[in-house]
Amino acid sequence: MVSSPSSSILCNSPRVTIVGAGRVGSTLAQRITEKNLADVVLLDIVAGMPQGLALDLMEARGIELHNRQIIGTNNYADTSGSSIVVITAGFPRKPGMSRDDLLKTNAKIVVEAAKNAIAYSPNAIFIVVTNPLDVMTYLTWQATGLPRDRIMGMAGVLDSARFEAFIALELGVLPADVKAMVLGSHGDLMVPLPRYATVNGIPITELLDAETIERLLARTRNGGAEIVELMQTGGAFFAPASATSVMVESILLNQSRLLPVATYLQGEYGLENVVIGVPCRLGCGGIESVLELSLSDGERAALRASAQSVRKNIDRAQEILVAIQG
Repeated sequence: MVSSPSSSILCNSPRVTIVGAGRVGSTLAQRITEKNLADVVLLDIVAGMPQGLALDLMEARGIELHNRQIIGTNNYADTSGSSIVVITAGFPRKPGMSRDDLLKTNAKIVVEAAKNAIAYSPNAIFIVVTNPLDVMTYLTWQATGLPRDRIMGMAGVLDSARFEAFIALELGVLPADVKAMVLGSHGDLMVPLPRYATVNGIPITELLDAETIERLLARTRNGGAEIVELMQTGGAFFAPASATSVMVESILLNQSRLLPVATYLQGEYGLENVVIGVPCRLGCGGIESVLELSLSDGERAALRASAQSVRKNIDRAQEILVAIQG
């Protein structure tokens, strides 16, 4: 007897559902399976596309030496029992667009995806990748009704990786030796922290002058737009998929890694009722704790300005959803 797609998942093997089989989603599916982290369900509304991508990935298993199952589907029923749901669905940026320009088009998509996914995986942890990321994470938290420890957005990991890459290029050092921390929204008002950026423990303030650091900060804030302008037909997907994969790995393997992720704040950093990027420990239960860093007055003011911008867009998104539903 030929087994059905949903029954072909291995017993007791964790399952990660990826909603949106575009470049980010399909690359993430590749990262997760080739790291041998979990079986993957790749879901998209386009008939045949996720099925074709899943088959392509399955045909590479012998070469990549893993036996993970990959299902492509257009049906949320096939996502049942997922440990993690990653939402990448939505429209990408085009040249000249900001992440906030995507607010109207992506709000409805993300809310529907969250509601459909939670219906089949009520115990799942949700990771949101769709832009504008902080707002979409808030809407997912609201739509699912889950506690904040099970809802998070991928932003700070990617922004920090970009900052690290630019530091490594500037100094000509091994990228793995560079560590950095970026807080705030995933946009122009993100808050990179040079004081917490190091090369093998040495602060970059000891290695680079203020003008060079400011140039790297500006490039970090503009990192996504730079790629969009170069590509013209889409945005980044390799680095976003890698950043999301790190979060998935920390959760599934209970690594308790300290990573900057977008989370709902309840008074931390003096902020409430907003989703913003801050350092969090990620383990098998999701967000285990939020770390409050000691910030300077300038850094705290920048984080507050970033949060205010996100809050304004959350209000806009809710107005848009009310108008659509009405």
